[in-house]
Amino acid sequence: MLIAGSFALSGQERLRRDESFLGIHFDFHAGAANKNIGANTTPEMVGTILDMVHPDYIQVDCKGHPGYSSYPTKVGNPAPGLVTDPLLVWRKVTADRGVGLYMHYSGVWDARAVELHPDWAIKDPAGNPSTTITSVFGPYVDKLLVPQLKELAGVYGVDGMWVDGECWATALDYGVKAVKLFKEKTGLDAPLSPEDPGWYEWKQFHREAYRNYLRHYIAAVRSEYPDFQICSNWAYTHHMSEPVSAPVDFLSGDYSSTNSVNSARVAARYLAWQGVPWDLMAWSFAGNGKERRQKPSVQLMREAAVTLSQGGGFQAYYTQNGDGSLNLDKLTSMADVAVFARARQPYCHHSVSVPQVAVLLSTYDYQHRNLPGNPGALFPNFTGGATGIMNCLLEAQYSVDLLGEASLQPDMSRFPLIVIPECETISESFRDDLLEYVREGGSILVVGKAMTEFFSASLRPVGEQKSVGEPVEPPAWGSIAFGAGKIGYIPEEIAGDYEAGKGSDGIRAKVNLLVNELFPNPLVEVASSPYVDVSLRTLRGKLQVHMVNTSGDHRNTAIIDSIDPVKEIEVTVRCPDKPSRIVRQPDGKELRFRYRDGKAIFKIPVLEIYDIIEIE
Repeated sequence: MLIAGSFALSGQERLRRDESFLGIHFDFHAGAANKNIGANTTPEMVGTILDMVHPDYIQVDCKGHPGYSSYPTKVGNPAPGLVTDPLLVWRKVTADRGVGLYMHYSGVWDARAVELHPDWAIKDPAGNPSTTITSVFGPYVDKLLVPQLKELAGVYGVDGMWVDGECWATALDYGVKAVKLFKEKTGLDAPLSPEDPGWYEWKQFHREAYRNYLRHYIAAVRSEYPDFQICSNWAYTHHMSEPVSAPVDFLSGDYSSTNSVNSARVAARYLAWQGVPWDLMAWSFAGNGKERRQKPSVQLMREAAVTLSQGGGFQAYYTQNGDGSLNLDKLTSMADVAVFARARQPYCHHSVSVPQVAVLLSTYDYQHRNLPGNPGALFPNFTGGATGIMNCLLEAQYSVDLLGEASLQPDMSRFPLIVIPECETISESFRDDLLEYVREGGSILVVGKAMTEFFSASLRPVGEQKSVGEPVEPPAWGSIAFGAGKIGYIPEEIAGDYEAGKGSDGIRAKVNLLVNELFPNPLVEVASSPYVDVSLRTLRGKLQVHMVNTSGDHRNTAIIDSIDPVKEIEVTVRCPDKPSRIVRQPDGKELRFRYRDGKAIFKIPVLEIYDIIEIE
């Protein structure tokens, strides 16, 4: 057994996660049936991975959803098929090479723990324990989770954790302790459905219990290992769209294996405003079972580009063999992606948005919704109409960010246009802040019947308010002046149709006409096909235009073997002074441009996947 913390003092210096840019993730969720675990995990194998990809860090499995650990833990539940200690190999080679090592560890979702300890599981209303999900009110966190994280930090000297199966796996718990605490806190009995009194309070009670669980185990581990870095997968992302309230070191998540471009668009634009270092993970494969294929390099490059263009880090997920070893042939694509990403790293990592169009992803709406078919979901993958509206605006070539109320409210004036998508409800106080922003010269676009009625009703003079229960007639598509600003209305549900590709061109053209009224002078304008995502950003004092080619049917196609380039793109950037030069990165090519009336105009002959234009 290793001396505690020995690897922290050996090998080359390793980047912390907030400094890291490129990683690679491995997991295989070891189970009772896996054999010979560790037999083929060799220093040569790990060294070859590092030579192929040159990552800043590796994440590798140590406990998946089945709950069996893929190393010989002394405090947890080791897989019976272990024949050696593969974690020693991963840590020794990565430490010697100066590469961070993080663990994939399934937290709340632990089937083995609740098999051995049914009292650790959440209970349904009839008192039956779950076969997979632990209770955040129970002893699991102190009996297993914290001791095992301390073992990994102290005995193995790993750098941190990517804890999976957490916020998105947390569920309502009708166990005795949870019900009792809820009654003491609210005076209410635990409701069984949205129709029962206290349903919203019951869900909020569980959300706060999860936050407290997260804060608790971070504090417990850091009390002994203050430099141990912890992330809870999908916490404080669009799966949990709220301000960061636990001291996580970084945020992360693995986006859809198939509809990956759209998934990454949402996640990256939300994470970029959360105020914590972040990265996103692509799946290196798509499909299931015999149909599963590794994605070609070009497909993964674009999936990386969507994330990199928002300033974040990138990693990709590759499966391990049943014994925990790797099929190195799969990693050829990641080697290509690494070259692609590293070439762009100096021009994208930690870049900052230049605010243009903000789309609201409302925390208030998210927490008040009861999703059809799953009304008890606590932290679902849900964005309401924000995804469809955001994609529509991106494909009209606007630079778009996705923010919650807490990120918007401190200074709404940063954004020339704020879009309220098809929310069911937002708070009256936030609506009033938005209207004050408009009075002072801002513009908002309100989308959907419910929000149109909500805003238009608030603008009626008191004498014209309709009686309670009488619907307010929504205005037609168009805009009205309000104070020094404007309010635009789209009194229809259009996001779902846009996402599904039903009349997308017509919807986008109609939306674009209205947005032009509300926001006539964006800092960057691009004339090309709709399939160029444009992001206006700054890095080290330079204004940048990030451009990602999103052409092709990436929504419905699992494997993409080629991406058609976008040609003859004309770009106009509003600049108060004539630029000294305009440079396309990463190839360093200086572009010819003309400057007149405060505008620099230039052309991009061909956009293959992802270019960054720097305005100096």
